[in-house]
Amino acid sequence: MLELIVTSTLNGVLFGMLLFLMASGLTVIFSMLGVLNFAHASFYMLGAFFGFQISRWFGFWPALIFAPLLAGAIGAAVERFGLRRVHRNGHVAELLFTFGLAFAIEEIVSIIWGKVPVDFRPPELLDFPAFTIFSTNYPAYKMFMLAVSIVIFVGLLLVLKRTRIGLIVQAALTHPHMVGHLGHNVERIFMLVFGVGTALAAVAGVIAGPSLVTQSNMAAMLGPILFVVVVVGGLGSLPGAFIASLLIGLVQTFAVSVNGSLASVFGPLGPDLAQSWLSDIWNVTIAQIAPIMPYLLLVLILIFRPMGLLGTRET
Repeated sequence: MLELIVTSTLNGVLFGMLLFLMASGLTVIFSMLGVLNFAHASFYMLGAFFGFQISRWFGFWPALIFAPLLAGAIGAAVERFGLRRVHRNGHVAELLFTFGLAFAIEEIVSIIWGKVPVDFRPPELLDFPAFTIFSTNYPAYKMFMLAVSIVIFVGLLLVLKRTRIGLIVQAALTHPHMVGHLGHNVERIFMLVFGVGTALAAVAGVIAGPSLVTQSNMAAMLGPILFVVVVVGGLGSLPGAFIASLLIGLVQTFAVSVNGSLASVFGPLGPDLAQSWLSDIWNVTIAQIAPIMPYLLLVLILIFRPMGLLGTRET
């Protein structure tokens, strides 16, 4: 039991921090620009494939730097030449634009790299077990993922709350005309914020690519849970996204490791009910419903706390 708790906690924290790596950029874009970017997971996928390609040419460490920069530049171009024009037609048009962009990116990735998973491996420098716990070796690369996630979380908080750049960016959202009169280019600020947000998604892609499977449908697999994270944490709240990421990571990891069911607790159904539809529900295990646990949590949050864990009610 102790091994199960320790191992599941460690795996849950690691998965949660990976979710936060992906959700941080989406949260920054929404909190700064008010745009719910449906294509955010696609930039995460772009980061993974850019990282794979650059790592084949120059190695993993140059890929960790240049893949996010490339994805961030594409994100900035999307804001400058696409989203800014669509913004004039309201939020529904923005949502539809990013929705279509997600499909376009997925098709482009499939055309270039194919639908088969690519061989994206961790760097040799981190390809060894960091420590052994209960006869299980933990890869050093996963510890590296954890460290990068923590550094990004702390760095984002410091930049947004403690620096002049963060104050200007936040003021540009609420008082764009005032910031413009002070000599700042508000449109350029919005473009840079969108570019930084997409670059953060790409960082997650480069980091997660060697650990997970890098393939053309990886955005569709992780995109929905990404929105669960930002809604449960509270739209636009970076600390909320951090807490929600850890919560969902732990809930899903513990659920996967528990093989119990109603039948294992209360015993088998009587002969008259054993052949009914109730038998299927009675015997389903917690591990089998683990994939839907985040969405059940989302439903509960929306019922009892619609603004999310750390979100604020709109006035």
